[in-house]
Amino acid sequence: MAENTDVVVIGGGYAGVMAANRLTQREDVTVTLINPRPTFVHRVRLHQLVGGSHGAVVDYREVLGERVRLVVDTVARIDAAGRSVTLADGGTVGYDYLVYAVGSGSADPGVPGAAEFAYPIATFEEAGRLRPVLDAAPATAAVTVVGAGPTGIETAAELAEAGRAVTLVCGGVLGPYLHPRGRRSVAGRLAKLGVTVLDGPETKVTAVTRDAVRLADGRELPSQVTIWTAGFGVPDLAVRSGLSTDALGRLLTDETLTSTDDARIVAAGDSAAPSGLPLRMSCQAAIPLGARAADTVLSRIAGEQPATLNQTFAGQCVSLGRRAGIFQFAHRYDVAVWFHIDGRLGARIKEFVCKGITTHLADEAGKPGSYRLHLVSGGAKRRQLLQAERGEVPATAERAA
Repeated sequence: MAENTDVVVIGGGYAGVMAANRLTQREDVTVTLINPRPTFVHRVRLHQLVGGSHGAVVDYREVLGERVRLVVDTVARIDAAGRSVTLADGGTVGYDYLVYAVGSGSADPGVPGAAEFAYPIATFEEAGRLRPVLDAAPATAAVTVVGAGPTGIETAAELAEAGRAVTLVCGGVLGPYLHPRGRRSVAGRLAKLGVTVLDGPETKVTAVTRDAVRLADGRELPSQVTIWTAGFGVPDLAVRSGLSTDALGRLLTDETLTSTDDARIVAAGDSAAPSGLPLRMSCQAAIPLGARAADTVLSRIAGEQPATLNQTFAGQCVSLGRRAGIFQFAHRYDVAVWFHIDGRLGARIKEFVCKGITTHLADEAGKPGSYRLHLVSGGAKRRQLLQAERGEVPATAERAA
């Protein structure tokens, strides 16, 4: 009789669920998924939770395979030497292999008053705390959204479409990822919604008070509700557990997503830093990374050499309220190109993508091993970047955004 292999997956987000489902294609593998919440958070819809148009959660029964055991708890520490994890409730769970997929959350703003008076929305709990604050605020209340990445843009548009008076403070460029053509399209849609967009380096926030936001150029903006979407951080579990990380705290791995410290630990999603060159934090990267992490574990169980990372990107999809959106196309190595689709068709594409995310997870739950997008080639750009990083060739490749 074949020996059973226990695999623990920490984190039940996009990467963790994909990895857990995929691991069940072997009957001799027991998979335990540890997650602090009893429901799956559809994170790309958190701005809709803030705006009141979606609950941003899905029952795990819809996306998680029947053979995956769900443990609702938080991992306090990883004991790599003992091959076990300690839970917040004091219990322990042993493993033969560990998939580290703890995701990301809000970063420390590092701005006076921001932690006290601004509302981050990077997690379900944070978005949930903001919702009643907005409900209690007068319809005419000044709302300031700090940060003009996808989350900031989507949140500003969602609230403006609902009739809120919104100012979007970029602290730099509106939609840094976007091609200039796509940026003009987004700016036009925000203007139609009545969003005041403040961009440029002088718009960096220097302080937040209970009823105002101060900018680097000395301006003070009235703000009854300040929403903070600038920057993401990762949980410090790897650091606390004595594992090697990058400066942000992401687990350092090789190109097979295997920890540089321990061949029994594999990382995926926002909390992974393969070769010190992490991919853009996104669902678009997390799901293929989850599949790759699972394949690495399965290869090691089978005594085979794991394949290396082979990531490709399509672009970035941003909703602009419920009636418009933009799909910004990109090179496979994640740099935007001139072409985009916007307006109502852009909104339909964004909704199609959001629904497709849970479909990918559900399909993998029903037929483990069926997901294939992580096998699509991302081209030679990453290899060039790695060679340049190691000093093997001149650094001619532009680092992907």
